[in-house]
Parts: sequence; structure tokens; C-alpha cells
Amino acid sequence: MMKNVRLTVITLILMMISQFSRAQEFGLSFSYFLPKHGDFSTPISPFSIRGLGFDINRFLAVETGASLYRMSGLSMKDLPFESTKPLVGPNFTIFVPVELVIGLKGAQVQFDIKGGGFFFYGFDQKINYGNMDRAIRKYENWTVANSDFSFKNSPGFGWHAGAELTINVTSQVGVSIETNYLVGQSNLPLKGTYSGYYTNDLGDVETESVDADFADAKIDFTGLEFSIGLIFNSGGGQPGKGKAKRRRR
Repeated sequence: MMKNVRLTVITLILMMISQFSRAQEFGLSFSYFLPKHGDFSTPISPFSIRGLGFDINRFLAVETGASLYRMSGLSMKDLPFESTKPLVGPNFTIFVPVELVIGLKGAQVQFDIKGGGFFFYGFDQKINYGNMDRAIRKYENWTVANSDFSFKNSPGFGWHAGAELTINVTSQVGVSIETNYLVGQSNLPLKGTYSGYYTNDLGDVETESVDADFADAKIDFTGLEFSIGLIFNSGGGQPGKGKAKRRRR
């Protein structure tokens, strides 16, 4: 499974590089992802190419691309307890969106409304046992908790929606500001044990061990992705006009 996923990712990156090399319009931008109950994350440059696609007509386009994120930490859901801290990570995550773009173009400004689906896959997943143990300790009302889980990693899917504003500073340079809201998940069933101790009503210290099987556990890939950057046009027209934008982040 891992070998097939890596081969797919490499093939996709090579295809995007080929498309990028033929594009007349390209850009450089800084992108960030702020996940729900997670840690601020950034993509790994130059492994992020977005805005590849084609125009359906003057106002509609289809775009795709890929970003390789260094995820500092992501939350989990569908556990018997909740945590406002990231429970997995750090890891490397490939993110591939496919979106329909509605473009409203003016002389100096273009406003794009975007929406579609996305695929993601986290490599080298790790449990954040510090936050996991604190969540279990609070859930069980223990003084101390220690856990040990095994898991099976899976690809994830979701939907996203957002908008992009492009302002043409000159005939060859534009400034782009983009924000997307992402909602996705991937299965990450946990199986293992956790143990701890607590003080009972009589003041005695008691220990307890629990066999846990959290079969419904999932990585929560919900959050805001935003970027700001420059778009360069080598074809002579204004940035953001004509063909769908090709952007390297």
C-alpha cells in the first residue's frame, strides 16, 4: 500500500512539473494551514504546485495540484473522549485538491470562488502520547495515565471551499491572496492498552489497566488554508487573465 501511494505521488509531481514548465503564467507564494485543535503547519518548498488546470469557458475553470505539508500536529475525532490538543503528528502529508473555479475578472482585479474535493495521505504517522495521555487522564479522572497504541494508517478525503483575490500591480506582476476552508478525515483505528492510578474516596491509591479498541477513530483534517504570493506573466498579458493560473508554492 505504502509503495503504491509513493509511486502515485511521484508520478503526480512529475506530471505537474511538466505542466508547470509549459505554463506562461506562474507564481510564488507562502501557504499555511491552521487545523482545528492542531498546530500551525507549512508546506515544504518547492514541493507545492497548485493552480494547474484548464478553462471550461471565460468564467469557469478546473484546477488541481499538490502540496507536501509538514504537519506539526492534527486532532482526532470519534474517540470516547475529546481533546483540544493535537493527538497525531508531526508528519508529512501530501494534499491534492480538485476544484471548480468561478472567475470574475476585471481590468485590474480578479476574484475567484473555488470549491471541490481533496485527497490527503500522512506519511510516518505518530501518536502524540503526551497529549493522548493527558486526554485519557481527564476522561478517566485519574492522577496519571500511560497509553500504548498500534494503528493502521489510511488515505483521507474531504471537501473544501474558498476564494482568491488577485490584484494586477503591473501588466506582468500580480498579488494573490487566497483562503480555503477544508473539511476532511481519514480512518486511524487505535488498538492497545492504557493504564494509570487514582486516589479513591478512602484516600487509597488504586491502579487500573484498560484494553482499548477505538475502531472508529479518525484523523480530523479540518481547518483553514491561506496563502499570499506573487503571480508572474511571461506571455505579455495581465496576470490572472486568459488561461487558468499555474502556481508554484
